[in-house]
Amino acid sequence: MIHTILRAAALALAIIATACTGSDPAPADDNAPPAAESSTAVQLSPGLNAFAAVSAGNEHTCAIRTSGAIVCWGNNTAGQSSDAPAGSFATVSAGGAHTCALRGDGAIVCWGSNAVGQSNAPAGNFTAVSAGISHTCAIRSDDGEIRCWGDNDYAQSNAPAGSFIAVSAGFEHTCAIRSDDGKIRCWGDNRYGQTDAPAGNFTVVSAGISHTCAIRSDGATVCWGANDAGQGNAPRDSFTAISAGMSHTCGLRSTSAIRCWGNNADGKIVAPQSSFVAVSAGPNHNCGLRSDSAITCWGSNAYGKIAAPRGSFTAVSANALHTCGLRETGEITCWGRWGRRQSSTSAGSFTTVSAGIEHTCAIRTSGAIECWGNDYSRLTDAPSGNFTAISAYGYRTCGLRETGEIACWGSRVRRPSAPSGSFTAVSTGGSHACGLRESGEIECWGVSWRMQGQQYYGQRNTPPGSFTAVSAGEHHTCAIRDTGESECWGRSAFGVTDAPPGSFTAVSAANDRTCGLRESGEIECWGRNADGQSGTWAASPGNFTAATAVSALAGRTTCAIRTSGAIECWGDRSIYIPAH
Repeated sequence: MIHTILRAAALALAIIATACTGSDPAPADDNAPPAAESSTAVQLSPGLNAFAAVSAGNEHTCAIRTSGAIVCWGNNTAGQSSDAPAGSFATVSAGGAHTCALRGDGAIVCWGSNAVGQSNAPAGNFTAVSAGISHTCAIRSDDGEIRCWGDNDYAQSNAPAGSFIAVSAGFEHTCAIRSDDGKIRCWGDNRYGQTDAPAGNFTVVSAGISHTCAIRSDGATVCWGANDAGQGNAPRDSFTAISAGMSHTCGLRSTSAIRCWGNNADGKIVAPQSSFVAVSAGPNHNCGLRSDSAITCWGSNAYGKIAAPRGSFTAVSANALHTCGLRETGEITCWGRWGRRQSSTSAGSFTTVSAGIEHTCAIRTSGAIECWGNDYSRLTDAPSGNFTAISAYGYRTCGLRETGEIACWGSRVRRPSAPSGSFTAVSTGGSHACGLRESGEIECWGVSWRMQGQQYYGQRNTPPGSFTAVSAGEHHTCAIRDTGESECWGRSAFGVTDAPPGSFTAVSAANDRTCGLRESGEIECWGRNADGQSGTWAASPGNFTAATAVSALAGRTTCAIRTSGAIECWGDRSIYIPAH
């Protein structure tokens, strides 16, 4: 979450990190390979997706296209990924939960979290900007002085007087290089010695969470501050750029290769083999800009921060632990919890996808169903035949055959027993399932109630009338009448069944909330709002084409597809994956 942008020639190096403690281990062996822990690299190919700069933030990543446009992806809790402004930019810096960029005319624009004023960029022209965890610093173009704003608990925003050529905002400290003598000046938190800059002349500096690294004018690299994981043990090598992360550091060699050292959790110090022109280290992931203008990221992929932003999506399905999207190409992309391989994907072309808690099912273009992940109660043993729709919820799945019949499989404890007859839609809930008959009537089956004192939930007690869509949640059900109005029944806690007036084209019921897609393309949610996943203000402004709400177990997330094809999620697993 500490980001560093150096001089314009430095191609925007981001530095992000979190706290480090401990004593100094022995110096690194220059010839020793990194630990054997594997690294998963995700590449964003060049061509139409050519880039000029990349910045790895705390849980999001931003890049500048060769056109000057900015694209961001990953955590979007505060709008740090989806709210990138239009226009052409020269540099970008992804911080903790905010992002700042420098326009071609020298003006700074910031977006995302502004809890402590870290996005309140001052007016004027600047040559560099660096977004830290919760503060930001920039260099003025007229006199070279530094202006900082945002969090100042450790005086990290109290920039010294004088002219500087580079600045790097870390977690709770800041470092900069003077223009007159090339010396480094640091200020702010010094609990680990991260502001005790060595003497000498420097050309590059990068402030991490609790350590700092820099490159001397003779090409030598030196680090100071926390070194519990060896993040300060810079190898005796020739580097042209340096980026300090949380408990690791990455450098760009003069040979154009990237070398990283320190903590190897998530394989983040195992850099891919390629030719690079820039590197940016986040707390748990890194990104490099290759010589062919492609971006390669590696390390942790929580919040999809290393996921390559390419293509448009036509469907999205979110559950408590993972989310899957269907691309326009028919390919499936999943992200989130990997423990049961529910976020892995199968090759080929699909028409729809549905994410359960620990399994995922999808329908191939041939009509066959394929499931993967946890095989508890034979969750992944999908029946043979051709299907047109599928619905996975918790530990059970139901599919709609081409004949209109419904087949269900999964949990034997509360397995729904589908009724006979022909249906046009099916939806699986927590302990019940519902189908939409060709006549427009809804029929639900499975466990019809749960005890709460002497009252029943009645989530399968369907109202009479004709409907066009149905969605079964954990303990309630919602549907859309042929008039466009939404109606809900079952457990009414948190107002989850209090559908607002007006016309809807789609509805999605979860555990303790419901979301509907209006004819205008706007999303409206109702019910529990513990993590900002409900309420008319929860979704970002704009038009959407599809929405899915989920709130099972620990998950409280809502996802939707914008008309551009981009996926946006909000709540406790906020994420933004742009269309292109």
